[in-house]
Amino acid sequence: MSPELIAVLAVIVVALAFDYTNGFHDAANAIATSVSTRALTPRAALAMAAVGNFIGAHIGTKVAETVGSGLVSLPTGVASLGVVFAGVLGAICWNLITWWFGLPSSSSHALFGGLVGATLFAAGGTVQWANIVSKVLVPMVLSPLVGFTLGFVFMIAVLWIFRRGHPARLNRGFRHAQTVSAAAMSIGHGMQDAAKTIGVVVLALYTGGFADDPKSIPEWTIWASATVLAAGTYAGGWRIIRTLGRKIIDLRPPEGFAAETVASSVLYFNALVLGAPISTTHTITSAIMGVGATKRLSAVRWNVAGSIIAGWVITFPAAGAFACLLYLVVRPLFS
Repeated sequence: MSPELIAVLAVIVVALAFDYTNGFHDAANAIATSVSTRALTPRAALAMAAVGNFIGAHIGTKVAETVGSGLVSLPTGVASLGVVFAGVLGAICWNLITWWFGLPSSSSHALFGGLVGATLFAAGGTVQWANIVSKVLVPMVLSPLVGFTLGFVFMIAVLWIFRRGHPARLNRGFRHAQTVSAAAMSIGHGMQDAAKTIGVVVLALYTGGFADDPKSIPEWTIWASATVLAAGTYAGGWRIIRTLGRKIIDLRPPEGFAAETVASSVLYFNALVLGAPISTTHTITSAIMGVGATKRLSAVRWNVAGSIIAGWVITFPAAGAFACLLYLVVRPLFS
């Protein structure tokens, strides 16, 4: 077995490990609102989210192409595979830390920060800063603003349309509707987050000399990422589910439906139209804040929201710092 093949296999293993942590770390994105409003039982919600993730992974490859070829450029060879390995491992470290504290940070930005951090230390590696700014940093700022604004506007529309409805009857109706909106959110999560692992695997294949084009995506990478993400989602990250579902605002079925509908729409547009790898965490969390703000601004627990936003800001550089340190450790293994 050649050194290149061993190195590629090591990167694939750690990429799938990241995929699994992504699943249980971000399970809350798809199901927290449905569980908190009792539209779905926890296990039913997780099963539906796992199936949705698996389906979503097979829809569109634009995000995978962006991650695989649009963020960092590395020369082919074993040394560069060490860079990818360290970058993904740095993202896993940050995922586990934020999961432990129940902080809904972005697995996507942890991955991007890890790859950029490790690449900065690598001889011959280049960060494509124009793409990092346009496809990562700008959406990192805009997606929460869009999610908050659309959540607020959509919830106002729901309140006006159903202003004469009977509250108990409306709650029952929106609980049923949340089954649909939560499924849509699960598929959107799969479209976005499975694609990021696919992109890393394709980057490893190209860097190791086992693929001619970083935009060519083998079918097996889609199936592998979809399966592992679904398994991780079904495992469930209950610490973060509690934060999203209960600690930001007290959600009722209409608010849950509105937040999921807005967030899934934003995910679909970015994945299918722009190919932008945005954060599902940022999108659903900001939509929940926007929906909650329609009651009154004080309905949002801004101390919790502030901690979440602080986590968003530090995720990219923190994962990058972990990746830098890990690269120094693993570099001798990939020489």
